[in-house]
Amino acid sequence: MALGKNYDGQDCSLAKALELIGERWTLLVIRDALYGVRRFGDFLAHLEIPRAVLSQRLGMLVEAGLFTRRRYQESPPRDEYVLTEIGQELWPTVYTLAKWGERHLSREPMRLFHHVGCGAELDQGAVCPPCGVRPALSQIEVRPGPGLDREKRDQVTLALRQPHRLLEPLLP
Repeated sequence: MALGKNYDGQDCSLAKALELIGERWTLLVIRDALYGVRRFGDFLAHLEIPRAVLSQRLGMLVEAGLFTRRRYQESPPRDEYVLTEIGQELWPTVYTLAKWGERHLSREPMRLFHHVGCGAELDQGAVCPPCGVRPALSQIEVRPGPGLDREKRDQVTLALRQPHRLLEPLLP
């Protein structure tokens, strides 16, 4: 049996999740939102994604309820894209995939994640080893890792070189 173009005929939770977030750019958009990226132009510059693809992905993520669109400027009208609670629930998945990639496909981590409460670096499962808890997103600080591209100069990459908490707006 050949694999179809989508998973519509399958009654499988994983297949349904992949239909929503399994496309190449989607998890990268979600990752950047977790890091605090909110504006279309900032996603565009950091991801180097085609404009039409980003527009389609953000629209689909808003429609699916993973993002909400919030107006931050009236003239000209501009919106920012903020992760909803169900979008934020993807954090462990994004983190685990990134850690897997670091172990098997990269040399050094681009970012390090620390528990704000005690300062310890999170383990492979996003748990704080000394505290034994998986910290809330607001209690995770992102710090630049040794593998961070020091040559890239877009605003998001420059902002990611500074320690900050997850979900905190990265740029004004």
